[in-house]
Amino acid sequence: MGCSDAPVLLGWNASDAGPGLDGSPAADASEPVDATDSAADADSGPGAQSCAVAGPGLSQCGAAVETCCTSLDVAGGTYFRSYSNSGAGPIDEAAPATVSDFRLDKYLVTVGRFRRFVTAWNGGAGWTPPVGSGKHTHLNGGSGLNATSGGYEAGWNDAFNVNVAPTDTNLACTGTLESDESPGSQYGTWTPTPGAQENLPITCANWYEAYAFCIWDSGFLASEAELEYAAAAGSEQREYPWGTTPPGTNNRYAIYQCNYPNGSGTCTGVVNIAPVGTANLGAGMWGQLDLAGTVWEWTLDSYAAYVTPCTDCANVDALTQRSTQGGNFNTDTLHFAPSRHPNNPADKGAYAYGFRCARTP
Repeated sequence: MGCSDAPVLLGWNASDAGPGLDGSPAADASEPVDATDSAADADSGPGAQSCAVAGPGLSQCGAAVETCCTSLDVAGGTYFRSYSNSGAGPIDEAAPATVSDFRLDKYLVTVGRFRRFVTAWNGGAGWTPPVGSGKHTHLNGGSGLNATSGGYEAGWNDAFNVNVAPTDTNLACTGTLESDESPGSQYGTWTPTPGAQENLPITCANWYEAYAFCIWDSGFLASEAELEYAAAAGSEQREYPWGTTPPGTNNRYAIYQCNYPNGSGTCTGVVNIAPVGTANLGAGMWGQLDLAGTVWEWTLDSYAAYVTPCTDCANVDALTQRSTQGGNFNTDTLHFAPSRHPNNPADKGAYAYGFRCARTP
């Protein structure tokens, strides 16, 4: 896909978006913005259909009020998957990995976008992913990522279909936070009908539903190495995706530790989950927002120790636990480190889990 000076918004009327279509993150007055932070190479992704119509959670994301399907180039390179950085530069570097160019959506998938997928899945005969779809087809002559156990990623398996059940009941997702003593507090962002939460990140979707959504939206789930790479700013191995500025409690760099909406540090329910792109100073090197905080993000990989060397690799063994990345609206900054990669059962949606899609470069 060629580069351009402005976004090419496929399947969507740019006049519905309002001003600021270049998608550039707001500048941080305390840190210069890298030239690579520019979102001049943004588009809605090849065939991304979740934003094919205008509306909340579809065409009205971020400070730029742009399409929620904005997707940004990530220039490939080599970095260390394990490191620490307290602001003085990376140390204790280990587990090198090489990632090829890809595109990564600027925003987490919203309730509004996921609603269109739910309609496609549950409506009529019901849409299901073709067997073998969802691979990184720009790699290895179409075979996709290198599987750590040998061969290549297999893509969607029709046995996965039984684990996709995006119903009102399954997406309701009640739960209790460790810092919240009120049983039954609601943290699921889904609503049975469109309402005030369309711009919130979808939560409670399990790994299979995230994978299926990205395939339906003409993309794929990023590998663990790809998502880590974007959050680390590649070989810069940043302390935070945006640099070294402490995130504070004003929700400008990251949504974390229950500081949204008023810095109270106490979570009471879905009100503590911010619309995607709210932390507009927290853009990573390539312009993606919410790479730290807001929700844990599903990755393609089964959970396992890092494999070295790793060149466009992923652990695609059929294990029950899938790796996640980035922390959530309730965690502290220790969970922002790209090298932290906890896991969750693939068939279990949870109140603090969401996702974004990746695409061919």
